[in-house]
Amino acid sequence: MKLFVTGGAGFIGSNYVRWVLARTDDAVVVYDALTYAGNRDNLRGLEDDPRLEFIHGDVCHRDGVAKAMDGCDGVVHFAAESHVDRSIVGPDAFVRTNCDGTNVVCDTARLLEVDKVVHVSTDEVYGSIAEGSFTEADRLEPSSPYSASKAGADLIALAYRETFGLPVAVTRTTNNFGPRQHPEKLIPLFTTNLLDGFKVPLYGDGQNVRDWCHVDDNCAAIDHVLRQGQAGEIYNIAGGNELTNRDLTNRLLALCGRDESFIQPVADRLGHDRRYSVDAAKMKELGWSPVRELDEALAATVVWYRDNRWWWEPLKKAAT
Repeated sequence: MKLFVTGGAGFIGSNYVRWVLARTDDAVVVYDALTYAGNRDNLRGLEDDPRLEFIHGDVCHRDGVAKAMDGCDGVVHFAAESHVDRSIVGPDAFVRTNCDGTNVVCDTARLLEVDKVVHVSTDEVYGSIAEGSFTEADRLEPSSPYSASKAGADLIALAYRETFGLPVAVTRTTNNFGPRQHPEKLIPLFTTNLLDGFKVPLYGDGQNVRDWCHVDDNCAAIDHVLRQGQAGEIYNIAGGNELTNRDLTNRLLALCGRDESFIQPVADRLGHDRRYSVDAAKMKELGWSPVRELDEALAATVVWYRDNRWWWEPLKKAAT
């Protein structure tokens, strides 16, 4: 199979490319705009693999997408603006990339008669839930420009299935973590701050709850949907590791050898959802379950950032 992977130089996308090349004979075309979150270094070490092709391009540019996708059998669509804080101060880029880009990718896949498309989304499209877990049939109630744009992208993808018969499936995953995640996100931000002896900014009372899924588990799930999932279906992906942000912070403090004096409480984020939780029973029925144990995976993640300063230090400097 030849796969067209949008956003393949980003965090989850690059880990997925590595996952596929390590476990299959598939060829991969990475298509990435290399915005601040896209990084050629995320693919370092794969340059000599003849199955990998990198194309610099924007998913909103129809001609570029069509040329790059031509000849591919499957599409895995990761490309997205994904940071909630950035969406609050600059929502236009989120609507453009996440909605317009998804429309271009789906329409191009339709015209080229691609065999299967997986649109990668987020649990944030459901909004907050006080008790229980969302199923794929639940109403979407996004709270931020980011999650609203992803909800719109989901509906665009599913509309292509309904209207044109595009063989597309949607995945909605919980918070990912692991190597090569941009240090604006919670776990790499807190980890790198603590490694450098800086405090970590904890929103509000720290009691917001998130489920954490190691990126390798998510990549395995997405690939399983690509090969075994049904077109027109939505699949929730969960790690089964619900923690308050304060609990997660305490674990990172311990792993980095710091104490609670390194916590800096900050004002809560606008529209900050209290708790995310999704029911992944449908994925389990499909034959997938997470395999990475949380504490082991967190420890391995901290070690990766400790050992790869060359990767994240330039990114943090560029953000200052």
